[in-house]
Amino acid sequence: MGSTTPAIRNGATTGQGTRTRGAVVAALMLSMALAALDAAIVSTAVPQIVGDLGGFSVFSWLFSGYLLAVTVTLPVYGKLSDTFGRKPVLVAGAAVFLLGSLLCAGAWNMAALIAFRIVQGLGGGALQGTVQTLAADLYPLAERPRIQARLSTVWAVSAVAGPGLGGVLAAYAGWRWIFLVNLPIGAAALWLIVRHLHEPEREKAARARVDWAGALAVFACGGVLLTALVQGGVAWPWLSAPSLALLGTGLALVGVVVWVERRAAEPIIPGWVWRRRTIAAVNLAFGALGLLMVAPAVFLPTYAQSVLGLGPAAAGLVLCVWTLTWSGSAALSQHVYRRIGFRDTALIGIGAGALVLLAFPFLPYPGSWWQPMLLMLALGGVLGLFQLPLIIGVQSTVGWSERGTTTASVLFCRQTGQTVGASLFGAVANGVLAARLGGSGDLESVTRALNSGTAPEATRRAIADAVHAVYLGASCAAALAFLVLLLLAPRRFPVLRE
Repeated sequence: MGSTTPAIRNGATTGQGTRTRGAVVAALMLSMALAALDAAIVSTAVPQIVGDLGGFSVFSWLFSGYLLAVTVTLPVYGKLSDTFGRKPVLVAGAAVFLLGSLLCAGAWNMAALIAFRIVQGLGGGALQGTVQTLAADLYPLAERPRIQARLSTVWAVSAVAGPGLGGVLAAYAGWRWIFLVNLPIGAAALWLIVRHLHEPEREKAARARVDWAGALAVFACGGVLLTALVQGGVAWPWLSAPSLALLGTGLALVGVVVWVERRAAEPIIPGWVWRRRTIAAVNLAFGALGLLMVAPAVFLPTYAQSVLGLGPAAAGLVLCVWTLTWSGSAALSQHVYRRIGFRDTALIGIGAGALVLLAFPFLPYPGSWWQPMLLMLALGGVLGLFQLPLIIGVQSTVGWSERGTTTASVLFCRQTGQTVGASLFGAVANGVLAARLGGSGDLESVTRALNSGTAPEATRRAIADAVHAVYLGASCAAALAFLVLLLLAPRRFPVLRE
C-alpha cells in the first residue's frame, strides 16, 4: 500500500490464520444474509401485517423508512469504520439491527412497526457498508473475487428463497416470525465476529475526532430529501406545499452540510471522494445503476401479473432469475478485467445492459412468460460484469484508512439512485397511464382493478405501455452510466501496490 495502514490482508500479514479468516467470511455472509433477506421476506407478509395491525394507507413506509435509514447512515458508518476500525462498527450495527428486529416482532400497531423498521435500518447501514469493506480488507486484489462471489451468491439465494420463506412464516407461524428469524442468524454472525475477527492495534494518536456535527447534518439532509422523493407524487402532489417545503428544507440543509464539512478536520463526506476521478466516476455510475434497477425490481412484477396474467409466485420467479446470472457473471468477471481492465469490463457490461433494457419495449403484447424472463437472465449476466469490477477496482485505489469511506460513498450513490428512480419512474408510469386512459387512474389503482378482474383490455395495454416507458428510461440510465465511465474514469484504475 502507499502508506502503512492496519489493513487486514491475509493470515501471513495480520495473524489472521486461514481457519479464523474462514470463520470471519462466514460471519460476513451471515451478516449479508440479514440485509439481503430483509426486503424479500417482509414484502410477502404485508397482507398479514396489515390485517393484524391495520394502517394500509401507510404500510409502504415499512420499506421506505428502512431504506431512508440505511441510505443516510452509509457515509457515517463508512467514516466511523475508517476511524475506529471495522469490528466495532460491524458489531454495533448488527446489534442495532437485531434490536430493531426484536422490537418489530413486538410491535402493537403500524406506527410502532414503522418506527422499529427505521431502527432496523440504522443497523442495516452498518451491515451493508462494513461487510463490503471488510471483504476487501480480508483478501488481496488477486483473491478478492472469491469473497465477492460468495457475497453475490448470498444475495442471489436470499432473493430466491426470501419470498417463499416469508410466505411460509406468515402463513404458518405468524408474521412476527419474519423478524424473529433474524435473531439466531444475527447471533451466530456476532459470535463469529467477536471471537474470530482480530484487527491490528492502532496507535491512539492516529485516531481522529469524529465529525458528529457533520454526521447529524448528513443524516438530517439525507432524511429530508429522500422523504421528499419517496412521498412526492404519492402522499401528496409534487407541487404541493408539503413537497415544496421538504425540497426547500433539504436544499437548505445541503448548504449546511457543505458549510460544516468544509470546516471539519475529518469530515464525514471528505472532498477527495469527488475530487478523485476514479471514485467520482464510479459513484456517478452506481447512481445510474440504482436508477435502472428500479425498472425490473419495482415494475416487472406488476407487468408479469397484469399483462402476462401470472400469479404472484410466478411473477416473483420471472424477476428473481436475474440474481442467478448476476452472481454467476460477477464470479467470472475477474477473467475479463484481468485482461482488459476494470473500466473496459464495466463498459461492456453496462453497454450490453442498455441494449437489453431497450429490447423490453419491443416485446410482443401480451407475450409469454419466458420472454421477459430471458431478458432478465441476460440483464443479470451483463450487470454482473458492470458492478463487481467497479467495486473491486475502486476499493483497490485507496488504502485501509480510506476504504470504508470510499465503499460507503459508492453504496450511498446506488441507494440514492434507487430512491430517485422510484420517484422518477413512478411519475413516468403514472403519466403514461393517464395519457392512455384519458387522464384517469394511476399504476397502483389500476393494478388493484386488474387483480379484482374489473379492468378492461385497454387497461392492460396501458400498463404494458407504462412499463415499456419505464424500461426505456432505464435504458437511458444505463447509457448515462456508460458515458460517465467512458468520459470520466481513467482507462487504467490507479491501483495501489499491496
